[in-house]
Amino acid sequence: MRIALFTETFLPKVDGIVTRLRHTVEHLQRRGDQVLVICPDGGMTEYKGAQIYGVSGFPLPLYPELKMALPRPAIGHTLEKFQPDIVHVVNPAVLGLAGIFYSKVLGIPLVASYHTHLPQYLQHYGLGMLEGLLWELLKSAHNQAALNLCTSTAMMEELTAHGIERVNLWQRGVDTETFHPSLACEQMRSRLSQNHPNSPLLLYVGRLSAEKEIERIKPILEAIPEARLALVGDGPHRANLEKYFADTNTHFVGYLVGKELASAFASADAFVFPSRTETLGLVLLEAMAAGCPVVAAHSGGIPDIVTDGVNGYLFDPQAGDEGAIAAAIRLLEEKQEREIIRQNARQEAERWGWAAATRQLQDYYQKIIYSALPKAA
Repeated sequence: MRIALFTETFLPKVDGIVTRLRHTVEHLQRRGDQVLVICPDGGMTEYKGAQIYGVSGFPLPLYPELKMALPRPAIGHTLEKFQPDIVHVVNPAVLGLAGIFYSKVLGIPLVASYHTHLPQYLQHYGLGMLEGLLWELLKSAHNQAALNLCTSTAMMEELTAHGIERVNLWQRGVDTETFHPSLACEQMRSRLSQNHPNSPLLLYVGRLSAEKEIERIKPILEAIPEARLALVGDGPHRANLEKYFADTNTHFVGYLVGKELASAFASADAFVFPSRTETLGLVLLEAMAAGCPVVAAHSGGIPDIVTDGVNGYLFDPQAGDEGAIAAAIRLLEEKQEREIIRQNARQEAERWGWAAATRQLQDYYQKIIYSALPKAA
């Protein structure tokens, strides 16, 4: 198959969506498909054999890490030259609209996928009054597609409830070779804890942005004064968070990738994830693959991954901070239980490799392509 993939974000940016797309492109190319990635220009022209067509853009005012790339006629010429069998638009917002447009103009079957819960993000940026309008725009874009993929059952239900049609599940995936418990080491633990390796170590990995609600970790630190917190990642909310956590044992680590990131997960005592806006939460799977016990909000797609008391702990984000505090204390104090959670978390992650997730996606593509073929009389 020849697949044109439109995405609003790609390498060199680092986030859960890029991680999924990066592994998907790699596995599609490895299995003999040809992929064209159309994305904001990041200085790359090729990835794992896939062609990258970068579109120049400008940083978003509220989110300078993200670039907004505007559609242009050259995209149509590139598609005509590539001759795709299918167009896949990822989180269609601006650039993705070009994918929708050209799929209709050129008569190419269209698949869309939903990864970022934008309507909930609005509340964290003082734009909650626009939520209804955004759902209408999302419905208009997604209902152009022959299939709309979500990464959790919770998001499938929410999209369906808001009038988005032809919804199905794109199963989770995680790199269980890179993320492994064997990568735990004292050197990384000392680095994350700022040379306090014997103190309880809490970890957060992800964007430092308002919608991640990282502030909700502070009451846990206040309840466990000897604990240390390592925040891995960066983002537009970092300066505010540095002020908010100034009087705590918190270390802003910055970005880690590859084996270093895997070692950070494996070396921590607990991964704390308070976000309520996750469509899946890929970092949760990475933490679990590395054997790091998870304390996470019972919200969005997270319950699809974490089974409370079995392979991690869930807390009710609507009920204050007590649940998260209690779960963290239990993980840190009950060593034997923590080891059981570690083992169960790894076993859960082992069920979800990227190869299986990509095979499922290929099956979806093939069915859509076949259904679009002219039927014999």
